[in-house]
Amino acid sequence: MDAIATAPQRPRVLGVGVNLGDVRAQALELHRHGGGQIVTLNAEMTMAARADRRLGEAIEAADLVIPDGAGVVWALGRQGHRVRRSPGIETARWLLEHGAEVGWSVALIGASPEVMDLLRRRLARELPGLRLVFSAHGYQQDADWPRLEREILDQDPDLVLVALGVPRQELWIRSLAGRRHGLWMGVGGSFDVWAGTKKRAPDWMSALQVEWLYRLLKEPTRWRRMLALPAFAWAVLWDRQG
Repeated sequence: MDAIATAPQRPRVLGVGVNLGDVRAQALELHRHGGGQIVTLNAEMTMAARADRRLGEAIEAADLVIPDGAGVVWALGRQGHRVRRSPGIETARWLLEHGAEVGWSVALIGASPEVMDLLRRRLARELPGLRLVFSAHGYQQDADWPRLEREILDQDPDLVLVALGVPRQELWIRSLAGRRHGLWMGVGGSFDVWAGTKKRAPDWMSALQVEWLYRLLKEPTRWRRMLALPAFAWAVLWDRQG
């Protein structure tokens, strides 16, 4: 696959490479060159990649790694890079809307059966031009995944959004390298938000870059995962690159 002409720089945050520049333009360029894997990087995923070799390798092999989290943007800023945060949920939604306008075929995989059902109905109303050629919830039996993979690869979609959570979504997309075409992107909990079962942080919290606090207040059981945030900040402060 050809290199993305619009993304010459890929500096590293704690050893994890991140693409700079206009992520939407880069995604379209990637699609024009046959597609590839898109990863949305935040502080929590960065720390997970340092602890999980397979996840680190999947991110390293990804064709486009976008700065999803405020922590990653801050770390890049310490290296002198002026970067705008690109929330994965917004990038994925833009790709859906663009796909509906230009006639892309789209596949959705992940979330619960109830969320997937709500999502299909809402997208049909909100994006009537969307060509949804495949959809499946994420609670499949292990024995069903090979069949699901064959079915989605047979459709050869332009855009595949995968909501299986980190690291499962990144590892699964990576496992299909060499067999897949189009853009494949892990989107975490985006389906729940688009389906209306969960809400994003208010705009003022996003502006202050404290969306993590909103998620913690809504889901207190996430507190252990949130420990990655101060660990990330400490690691960046002590990292020679940062």
